[in-house]
Amino acid sequence: MSDYDKAREVAEQAREKEWTRPSFGKQLFLGDFRPDLVHPAPRLSERDTEKGEEFLAALRRYLAESVDPAQIERSAVIPDEVVKGLGALGAFGMTIDEEYGGLGLSHLYYTRALMMAASCSPALSALLSAHQSIGVPQPLRLFGTPEQKQRFLPRCARGEISAFLLTEPDVGSDPARLSTTAVRDGDSYVLNGVKLWTTNGVVADLLVVMARTGAKISAFVVEAGSPGITVEHRNAFMGLRGIENGVTRFQDVRVPAGNLIGREGQGLKIALTTLNTGRLSLPATCAGAAKWAAKIAREWSGARVQWGHPIGEHEAVARKIAFITCTAYAVEAVVDLASRLADDETNDIRIEAALAKLYGSEMAWRVADELVQIRGGRGYETAESLHARGERGVPAEQVLRDLRINRIFEGSTEIMHLLIAREAVDAHLSVAGGLIDPKADMKAKGQALAKAGSFYARWLPTLVTGPGQLPTSYAAFGALAVHMRYVERTSRKLARATFYAMSRWQGRLEHKQGFLSRIVDIGAELFAITATCVRAKEDSRTHGPAPVELADTFCHQSRLRCEALLSRLWDNSDTRDVRLSRHTLEGRYTFVEDGIIDPSMDGPWIAASTTPTGNDVHRNIH
Repeated sequence: MSDYDKAREVAEQAREKEWTRPSFGKQLFLGDFRPDLVHPAPRLSERDTEKGEEFLAALRRYLAESVDPAQIERSAVIPDEVVKGLGALGAFGMTIDEEYGGLGLSHLYYTRALMMAASCSPALSALLSAHQSIGVPQPLRLFGTPEQKQRFLPRCARGEISAFLLTEPDVGSDPARLSTTAVRDGDSYVLNGVKLWTTNGVVADLLVVMARTGAKISAFVVEAGSPGITVEHRNAFMGLRGIENGVTRFQDVRVPAGNLIGREGQGLKIALTTLNTGRLSLPATCAGAAKWAAKIAREWSGARVQWGHPIGEHEAVARKIAFITCTAYAVEAVVDLASRLADDETNDIRIEAALAKLYGSEMAWRVADELVQIRGGRGYETAESLHARGERGVPAEQVLRDLRINRIFEGSTEIMHLLIAREAVDAHLSVAGGLIDPKADMKAKGQALAKAGSFYARWLPTLVTGPGQLPTSYAAFGALAVHMRYVERTSRKLARATFYAMSRWQGRLEHKQGFLSRIVDIGAELFAITATCVRAKEDSRTHGPAPVELADTFCHQSRLRCEALLSRLWDNSDTRDVRLSRHTLEGRYTFVEDGIIDPSMDGPWIAASTTPTGNDVHRNIH
């Protein structure tokens, strides 16, 4: 078996295979637009709403009065007193049930809190979300024993910081090559290995560690102060300067067997399931940044005058303002809807959460880039420099740097495309997978053919026509009904394209990553249109026609992006790109690199992390 096949098998074993609850995203990719699954959006109880609003008010006061974002950027450290203050406020226990000392907030108010924290300082939201969304609280909530919850969750709620350790120097999105080991020795496991990019790891009290137990991967809660654990380096990045991210070494670290989360071999499943809702924290921080960008774009474009008019009145800038404002509203709508679905727990939101992460990170980056362009030279200048010469210290360039990591964090854009695409074609693989399985014999292929024939005989006719072709459909959405009809029609078109691709490329489809990424991006736009229309209809009760105006313009922008992606499904340069890339790697075009000086410092591309450095930069806050 090739390394690729091994990696694929590990990933396939870890993913959730059953769909026991309805999924708006799954049906969308099948050409079955189901607005009834998301509209009206689920509402919280009065108590949950009151509790959430009370915490947001307290958090706003604390951030405004006690946090200096410029100091965090300047020093690259969140001050200990700020961390302790957040702990006293209950911010480290937002998602932890009240019975364990947490606040027990809904997903909706958790993401709104992260949105607010991110607008103040993205390092704060990274600290809080890494602790709760992928750190100890979430895996234990889903897979922990009652005893584990009693031992660890109250500590997390009080402010003891947790971190999640999966990535290694030579292992990113390919966990089949994980090298950290956990060997059973009596009533303990002995851990050995090195973990890279351990967000919160430099200051963590508790760790979730993924390690190999034999042939499979398992998850453990590990005390960060255990003998044999060394934080050898604190990493520095282009943005998020305040995050405590490091390199952690385990050398004969003994972990009680009772700290195993779930069963042996469940580690990747735990990680992926944790991320189903944990991923919502990242688009929430993106929404916070986009909303801040909308505020700055509006204020600056009204104050800055060129050629006798505020720059916002010139079409070149007006188009950017419209994009920023509409996109900020849409990204928040996507996060809002996905969070409500997570709270309601009647839908399977693995696709919606992944789409929210993908869409939020990509669109917020574009928003920040356009804000810097509107600000001109001031957008490229640091806030400290602006302030020092007497102008408002707007950190536009910092936000651009801070947002860039979100296209990489918790699954890069490329990995998210593949992950979502796998779920999008799941129905096809479940009925026709045997036809394209090279290991299947003729009998198995015959059975698969019969199964596939039955499924497609029922499914394909549903893609021919639908309510999106009726001018009166979705009338409840008023002026936005035209966009809901577009989603329905395009959903069917997307499903037809996927079926054709399956028929054309069969088992090779998984390697057609350009095609699959466009399929996913179209689905993301359709989900965003739907979420924005649902949000605008609800908001219009409070804000009158303004939300519908925002949603209408956003939907027109989104539809144009969809049409461009649809046209490129079959008319693109993918084959040429792949061929040229292969030649590039072979050294065919090195003349392109002539005449430069490479300023890179000497060293291997990937460090061989086998020799301990002797350094330990771990520090305790509590």
